[in-house]
Amino acid sequence: MLTAEEIMIRLLVDSASDYTQEEIRNKNLYFVPLQIQIEGRNYLDGVDIDTETFYEKMMNSKEFFKTSQPSPQEFLDIFEEVKEKQETLICLSLSSKLSGTYQSACLAKDMVDYENIFIIDTLTAAAGIRLLCEVAINWIGENRSVEDIVSGLEELKERVHIYAGLDTLEYLAKGGRISKTAAAIGTLASIKPIICVNHGEVVVAGKTRGVNKATSVVCEKMQSDIVDTLYPVYTLYSYGLENVEKLESKLDLDVNRARIGSTIGVHIGPNAFGVCFVSKL
Repeated sequence: MLTAEEIMIRLLVDSASDYTQEEIRNKNLYFVPLQIQIEGRNYLDGVDIDTETFYEKMMNSKEFFKTSQPSPQEFLDIFEEVKEKQETLICLSLSSKLSGTYQSACLAKDMVDYENIFIIDTLTAAAGIRLLCEVAINWIGENRSVEDIVSGLEELKERVHIYAGLDTLEYLAKGGRISKTAAAIGTLASIKPIICVNHGEVVVAGKTRGVNKATSVVCEKMQSDIVDTLYPVYTLYSYGLENVEKLESKLDLDVNRARIGSTIGVHIGPNAFGVCFVSKL
């Protein structure tokens, strides 16, 4: 029997975290991909298709791409491996309000007879999951207990914010979020919606005219929430760097740039930009 000090703490993320496969290997993470349906074919996000190819296909297709959650079996396979190795696992799942991924992980945990698996509904997506994972990696490096790490992440996730400006309403229309007529009018008027992740859900936080105004509004949202610089700050982009570069030029902060992958990209399209950060208490 291993002692508490000898049990290794590992982390599991799904592909909504937008880590590359190289990053997954380098950080020694367990990984479960969501599926993306593109023109009748299913791809494993980040495995069968990379982010660049995904956006290129999206821009050249008239169809709306769809995502689907991993099955409980995909989590169970990893949980059984963790049990065999007598590791401790913290699973950081895409928000339960955006996907059934969290439910699949919980079902798998119910099937494996092993208590050292902790599943966290991050109530966020994309760089929000990455941020929590990076903090967890640091805490593991500080030899914190798994109970301390889990409780710390549960508290921290309530302070993770994402604000993003969209370049077009087209993909919201394809997903049935708004009418195609409204999307066409928005394009003519150069209207740029601002979205945020609020308590696990994506909501429209406002609309502006033009990219320059949209980047300013995103900056104003950050200032109103007061950024806690003890934690990483990420700027976000989907496809194309022009808009995120405009945003970064207005920020007086050290930031890391993170790409928005396929899982969220399905709904926001290319040329989206944004920020992810932790607010002060």
